[in-house]
Amino acid sequence: MSSSTAPQNNQPTENPSTSHNYKWIKRFFLFFILMIILVIGYRFVNSFFPSSEKKVAILPKPVAVAVAKHQNVPIIFTELGTVIPIANITVPARTSGYLQQVYFTEGQMVKKGDLLALIDPRPYEALKSQYEGTLKSDEASLKQAKLDNARYQQLLKQNSIAPMTAQDQQYKVAQLEGQIKADQALIKQQELNIMYSHIRASVDGRIGIRQVDAGNYVTEGQSNGIAILTQMTPISVILTVPENKLSMVLEALKQKSELSVEAWNSDNTEKLADGKTSVIDSQIDTSTGTVRMRAIFPNANWELFPNQFVNAHILVKNLHDVITVPNNAIQTGPDGSFVYIVQDNSTVKLQNIKTGYNDGENTIIESGLKLNDKVVTDGIDQLRNGAKVTIPNNPQ
Repeated sequence: MSSSTAPQNNQPTENPSTSHNYKWIKRFFLFFILMIILVIGYRFVNSFFPSSEKKVAILPKPVAVAVAKHQNVPIIFTELGTVIPIANITVPARTSGYLQQVYFTEGQMVKKGDLLALIDPRPYEALKSQYEGTLKSDEASLKQAKLDNARYQQLLKQNSIAPMTAQDQQYKVAQLEGQIKADQALIKQQELNIMYSHIRASVDGRIGIRQVDAGNYVTEGQSNGIAILTQMTPISVILTVPENKLSMVLEALKQKSELSVEAWNSDNTEKLADGKTSVIDSQIDTSTGTVRMRAIFPNANWELFPNQFVNAHILVKNLHDVITVPNNAIQTGPDGSFVYIVQDNSTVKLQNIKTGYNDGENTIIESGLKLNDKVVTDGIDQLRNGAKVTIPNNPQ
């Protein structure tokens, strides 16, 4: 009985772990290639079909613009001022006595020399009469003394009188002459008192509220006086100029003796009057860093009232044919002031500039811009250098 044997396979068998690793590497490599294809595809699609946000970002920005122009610009300093009368007088009582009569009414306009009030002059008139009597008596005594002196001098030449007696008579004459001068001075003093009893206006002006009624006893030099007399026409404004503007004001005053000044109300919304500068003070106030200046206004219609606060607009000089742009076109950055200029290809260019005087609406451009440059005035916040823009309304 023959036995059969199974055939034997001598070929090597594959390792299962190695086959498994190979499959994972292949899968990872395919996944990596797929991701690259997806990223490239996303960018390709995005470039041809941008999202709504990107569409908004690349759309031209609507802006408003203005054109850099040549203009004549007046340099005007606006400073705080107070209306101060040129003459503001406390009408004094220059003698003492009872206020016999008041001739003015409160608020009345008076002329220089008008009689305002009367202090009882009778005590001074009586004293004047007394001193006039004393003067006449002393004048008679002087005449007698002079006659005696002439006789004594004649006797002295004849050696008929003692020299001492003749000399004493000369002294008596000199003494009486001095007494007469004193009498005359006392009379003049009473004449002044009588004149001062008649209180008169020292300037043209307006009388204020009466301080003392008739019948009261007033004394010489009392603080309140009889009333306040204020000169209304012309009138002045005292204004303060900061020291950093002083050099420009002084330079302008060298060119002409006076500068034009406008007085505006405290809100700076209405012009009240026109005037001229009169004088500038001699020193700077160290506590405020300002110097005072006086301006004179005709004030014919009482546009200005004493102690009223006003805004004084001083015309320092006029600048001719300077380049200006609106203030809202000017921005400030790390390198200073700049504007956005709209170029011919409808893109904007950031342009650094040097600014000058600003009148509240427009600013003088000293360098960086040329005539007819278009600068952006509205929509600046959304701009950057090189951005495209549209101009809905063309600049005037």
